[in-house]
Amino acid sequence: MRTILAVLTALLLALAPTAALAVGPARDAPMALPDDLKASEVSFRGSGGLQLHGSVISPVRARSGRAGVVLVHGAGTGTKRDKLLAEAVAFARQGMSVLVYDKRSEGYSLFHRSYSQLADDALGAVGTLRRQAGVDPSKVGIWGLSEGGWVAPLAASRSADISFVIVVGANALHPLRQQTWAVAAGLRKAGVRGSFVDRAEPTLYRVIADGGMFPESYYEPEPVIASVRQPVLGLWGVHDLLTPPRETPPIFARALERGGNRHYTFRFFADADHAAHRTPDGGVTRLPELAPGYADLVGDWVGQATSGRAPVAQVTGPAPVQADDSVAVPPVAWWESAGVHAAALVLFLVAFAGYPVVALVRRVRRRAGVPPVKAARWVSAGGLVTVLGGFSYLFYAIMTGGKLAAPGPLVAGRPLVWVALQAIAVVTLVAAAMTALRLRRVAGRGERTRLGILLAGAAVFLPWALYWGLLQP
Repeated sequence: MRTILAVLTALLLALAPTAALAVGPARDAPMALPDDLKASEVSFRGSGGLQLHGSVISPVRARSGRAGVVLVHGAGTGTKRDKLLAEAVAFARQGMSVLVYDKRSEGYSLFHRSYSQLADDALGAVGTLRRQAGVDPSKVGIWGLSEGGWVAPLAASRSADISFVIVVGANALHPLRQQTWAVAAGLRKAGVRGSFVDRAEPTLYRVIADGGMFPESYYEPEPVIASVRQPVLGLWGVHDLLTPPRETPPIFARALERGGNRHYTFRFFADADHAAHRTPDGGVTRLPELAPGYADLVGDWVGQATSGRAPVAQVTGPAPVQADDSVAVPPVAWWESAGVHAAALVLFLVAFAGYPVVALVRRVRRRAGVPPVKAARWVSAGGLVTVLGGFSYLFYAIMTGGKLAAPGPLVAGRPLVWVALQAIAVVTLVAAAMTALRLRRVAGRGERTRLGILLAGAAVFLPWALYWGLLQP
């Protein structure tokens, strides 16, 4: 089952990069830094003994007894440390030592992902930073962006060595629910409405998750957040298109308070995106600069948190922009599972592609055949185009990502490609009905069998098209 879906995914733009095998990220050359900062290269053991490499960035004139923070990446395989260089530089200029490391590739792929494993990687980095000269080991915390917003609280819940937690663009929802919302938010921002965004997009993610290609899809973050005892600083851009910025903070606060932790500070930044970087167009474009006041807030708050003066239940900043609520994405029932869809795909290929293949074989062998039913040709061609074109366009839409969605030309809020596929689906079903009416008048057992297989594919095609929203506005 997994093999079939993996092959389909590769053919339709490849959903995600595969992991490197059995090695950690390679050691990079030292990062180029401003003159007022310095870097030292470090290596440490992560989960399973995997060797990871990173850089500790500190002020050139660093004071002894300073605080430190470990930066945890967002989603992606083997993400390099320079992806977070802007944050590392900004926080080091607040007087801290900042450890940023290359994310693992081993064990992180299309089919496998473990937030527990990533949390253990982060704990290895925390232990390394606590041993750095001039760093006060009692003042080392952890910072997590996006996916790191699931990882950082998990690491903090496991170790009293972490003195504070900072999350940026973090999510308190199931990862699958967050992802379907993010892609839908990007599509809606591009003007898309109707069944493509309301039905087809979340359906595809549910099937992908059932096929094992969305690991940690139903990870439950609330109990972990409730077990965090360290002070928490939560930061969100007002124009976050990847995490529901209005829904997540109240869930975070509720979980923390349920665990008896009221030492949290939440801040929303105007004109900022998912990573709290500046955005000029409502979150579509990310600029290199951090949101004004972001770094200063981190520096001041870390100073308070590490001296026992963390603010209590403080929420500030403008209200976030979130046009639509996220919706629950339940696991599939048996009849809508990845296995059933794979079987349906095989049937479609046999039924729709088999019809012209048999005709071609007959022609090559110069065998006289029964005059073809013209409507059957429409069933064959329309079914193939709808199935293969529908999956191709859906995979393209999710591959472009949430805020980068590019659905193409729209007609009344519907992607032109999707409208065309819907029209072809209708033509296919009408042609199937016409073919069924002609079936009894067709001479020859072989031809009736051929048409029977074609119509069997069309019979399954009807509920399939309804399920995917191809027969809905």
